[in-house]
Amino acid sequence: MRNITLIAAAGQNNELGKDNQLLWHLPDDFKHFKTLTAGHYIIMGRKTFESFPKPLPNRTHIIITRNENYNVPQGCILVNSLQNAIAICPKLEDLYVIGGGEIYHQSINLANRIELTRVHEVFEADTYFPTINKDDWTLANSINHPADEKHLYSFTFETYIRK
Repeated sequence: MRNITLIAAAGQNNELGKDNQLLWHLPDDFKHFKTLTAGHYIIMGRKTFESFPKPLPNRTHIIITRNENYNVPQGCILVNSLQNAIAICPKLEDLYVIGGGEIYHQSINLANRIELTRVHEVFEADTYFPTINKDDWTLANSINHPADEKHLYSFTFETYIRK
C-alpha cells in the first residue's frame, strides 16, 4: 500500500505561514524535511512552489494549479487537482504533500501519515494546517528539540498514523 504523508511545520495554533512565507527559520526542521522527502514525489500547490527559489533537488515536484498555461521548470509536473496529482504518481511510490494550507485541507482525509513539526509559539498567519482529529490519528512518535543558538523557537517532531 502506498503511503500518503502530509509534511508540515505549524505553530501552536496550526499557523503555517503569512504572505507565502514561513514564519520561522529552523535549520534542523529543513534537514528533517530533506531526509524524509529526498528521492520521493512531493505534491504542492502553485503558491508553495513559488515560495521556493528553485525546485528542490532530488525530488519529483507535482504542482497543482488551475492555470493550465502555468510554466514549470523541466522535470516538474503540472496537474489541475489533488486527485490528478496522486493518480500521476507510480502506484508503489510514497507521496509527500508539502502544502499549502488548501492542499493540506484537501488531502488530510486521504493521508495515512502526518509528519508535523510543532513549533512551540503562537504566530500571526494567513495560512493554517488542518486540525488533527485525535479520533482519526494516533501520535506514534514525538521528539522534542529545544531552542538554541540556531533555533529561536523550541519545536517537536511529531509523527501521526491514521487509526
